[in-house]
Amino acid sequence: MAKLPRSPLAPDRFPDMPEIGGLRLATVEAGVRYAGRRDVMLALLAPGSAVAGVFTRSATRSANVLDCQRKIGAEAEGAGAAILVNSGNSNAFTGRAGEGSVQAICTAVSKATGLPQARVFTSATGVIGERLPHDRITDRIGALVNGLAPGKLGEAAEAIMTTDTFPKGAAAELVIDGQTVRIAGIAKGSGMIAPDMATMLVYIFTDARIERSQLQQMLGALNDRTFNNITVDSDTSTSDTLLMAATGASGVDVTGHDGFRDALHGVMLDLAHQVVRDGEGATKFVTVQVTGAASDADARTHALAIANSPLVKTAIAGEDPNWGRIVMAVGKSGAAADRDLLTIRFGDVLVAEKGWVAESYREEQGAAQMKQAEIEIGVDIGLGAGQATVWTCDLTHGYISINADYRS
Repeated sequence: MAKLPRSPLAPDRFPDMPEIGGLRLATVEAGVRYAGRRDVMLALLAPGSAVAGVFTRSATRSANVLDCQRKIGAEAEGAGAAILVNSGNSNAFTGRAGEGSVQAICTAVSKATGLPQARVFTSATGVIGERLPHDRITDRIGALVNGLAPGKLGEAAEAIMTTDTFPKGAAAELVIDGQTVRIAGIAKGSGMIAPDMATMLVYIFTDARIERSQLQQMLGALNDRTFNNITVDSDTSTSDTLLMAATGASGVDVTGHDGFRDALHGVMLDLAHQVVRDGEGATKFVTVQVTGAASDADARTHALAIANSPLVKTAIAGEDPNWGRIVMAVGKSGAAADRDLLTIRFGDVLVAEKGWVAESYREEQGAAQMKQAEIEIGVDIGLGAGQATVWTCDLTHGYISINADYRS
């Protein structure tokens, strides 16, 4: 498909990214689907690196996801690791052929790097249901290995893009006991984005030292507060993968360190927000905050019902402050609610309360809020202390155009 214009919600530029000790990267043009652009990325991690992962819960997940899930937690102790990612073809719903493609790529990477296959992780993103021409990738493994170098996170972010309109990166540095610890991550994602991982790939690297089970626990908990709280279109991908590697090159042990956890949360939330900002056809970045629910789980259910409603999302696209659609979404969510206890706000504007439009509300106030590029919708359920925040975007004609033309 044709190159898409850059999202109006995109950041000004790709951020400056620190070099992560123990990490080398390379990218190549393999022609998996795209011509004239990098479409394969290889990350090589130093011996002793801990690798953790979170994956889609889709019942039709790809061969790559299934292979990674088998390897996480069962990898060879002390060995290095490799992550290879291709774009253009998701290697999903390809049966035995898909498994064969994963095996062929892992074998080629293993031979070229000397790593055991249990330490080779792969991801693929793009069209579903077409066999992956993996020979185009294996033929370029030598070039990838020869091109490995520190840095290159910007190139890697570009290589994993599909309908993305900009590469996504985020980083953080913090000082622990006088030593600098670095975190850097890249992501891709634009459509087929919904909780249970969002078509999203994320790779985060740190030079901190942490035991694998502790890294896995931290990553899973933070994922539930970041990537699992974004939605573009309510569709869950077959290929969603979040891998994080801690090389230990800084020598700083971050086990149980709140500052490191907070920094990692910041990187993950930044990347998650960038995915929403690049939602296919998006012109509005929307924060949906629900408070006063019977439980946090109920609050999240309400928030997702609002964020995923085509009627709410198209109203936002048309800059129509149609608060009745938010009432509808709360009512249909299935979580506990009482019509006469609801309070609705657009930004700091009180729109509705006690089962009716607020006496102070004026339509032009709501309309002014809807004209903003960033919109906040606040809903208080009035039943308890449960709360949740979800991030989404509007639904425009652009989304239809992109997805109607996706395989062309």
